[in-house]
Amino acid sequence: MTNPLTDPYIVLSKVYSGGKYLKQAIAESAVEPSNKNRTVAVCYGVLEKDVWLGYVISRNTQKAPKSAVRLILKIALYMLEFMDKSDYMVVDCAVELTKKAGKSGAAGFVNAFLRSYKIPPLPEKADEALSVSSSSPLWLAKMVRRSYKSQAYDILSAPSLGVCVRFVRGEEEYLSKEHTDTPFKGVYIFRNFVRDDGFFAGDYTFQSVGSVAICSAICGGESLLDMCAAPGGKSVFLSRKFASVTACELHPHRVELIRAYCARMGADSVTPVCADGTVFNPAYEGAYDAVLLDAPCSGTGVINENPDIKLHRTAQDIPALCATQAALLNNAARYVKQGGRLYYSTCSILPEENDTAAHNFLAAHPQFELEIPSSPLAHKATRYGLQFLPHISLGAGFYLTCFKRKQI
Repeated sequence: MTNPLTDPYIVLSKVYSGGKYLKQAIAESAVEPSNKNRTVAVCYGVLEKDVWLGYVISRNTQKAPKSAVRLILKIALYMLEFMDKSDYMVVDCAVELTKKAGKSGAAGFVNAFLRSYKIPPLPEKADEALSVSSSSPLWLAKMVRRSYKSQAYDILSAPSLGVCVRFVRGEEEYLSKEHTDTPFKGVYIFRNFVRDDGFFAGDYTFQSVGSVAICSAICGGESLLDMCAAPGGKSVFLSRKFASVTACELHPHRVELIRAYCARMGADSVTPVCADGTVFNPAYEGAYDAVLLDAPCSGTGVINENPDIKLHRTAQDIPALCATQAALLNNAARYVKQGGRLYYSTCSILPEENDTAAHNFLAAHPQFELEIPSSPLAHKATRYGLQFLPHISLGAGFYLTCFKRKQI
């Protein structure tokens, strides 16, 4: 029997020690095909519970284990606590993996730990208790509790509801599968959805409910500039609302993703462009009816879909991200025609990247006025926009607002 801890260990080593993103690590690892679903579930689960697993280990050991042994313990702990696996099988496989990983000297420790560990009580301090109970980094727990008070745990613990699919046609044949309706026509969230020929024929595409909500709130017109467009879902969706769409992206390989997306979905009116949005382009000045800036951000609203964010993002990243967002907004403002609109969105739940950014933009650009859009997806209304939160917005955390350029 193949050791069920081996493939997760190989993949997660690339995430924890190699700095890889989980999807990238899975894609480049030779995961056993017959057990891939199990491996993916374990990898996602370990990252989702990383803080909690680390807390249990730290409270049951006098000395922190080496990184390789610590990872084996996290995988085994996750399988023992959250999967229907027999204790003896998990323990034996963890010990075997420890030896194969070249850590034979720690095999006895791993065996003893997994047979004797206890689940400790939560820390007494509120921020630390929230961090452990929601398995979130302490810095994030502090910021979310400060902003959302009693809702913080629900926000940080909200699960993903599954795979969101936007249909162009032929949805009826798929709706026998378990799914959740959304308030958007032709858009459903499936617990499990296997890609088939309909994907390549452009009958449907995978697009998050947050992305759909943003596109649905945007008014149409002649020309749209999508400033940070990859992988292209919003540009393709909005090509139905605008006669022409310019889709910009910084990295050439991601421009090719947009190009392929457009070809698959038949979006001929989208023009992919490789460009740095923080560098002003005089050719775009005053040229667009609408500009969409879905800005680079902390990703704190989509941790349930991308749990590796918990490892890769730190509190020190936020000021730099806010500075980038402000620079992008400053350029975006110059590209909007009089009477046109600038839409600003992030996949963040942090006010620093959202309402604060909107406040600062309006203070610096008196030629714009606030025009908060509407959405049928449940959200929290803020002073400057719409804050969508994972526990009330079908698992999605993101922000949206709009600034209209005044007619002179």
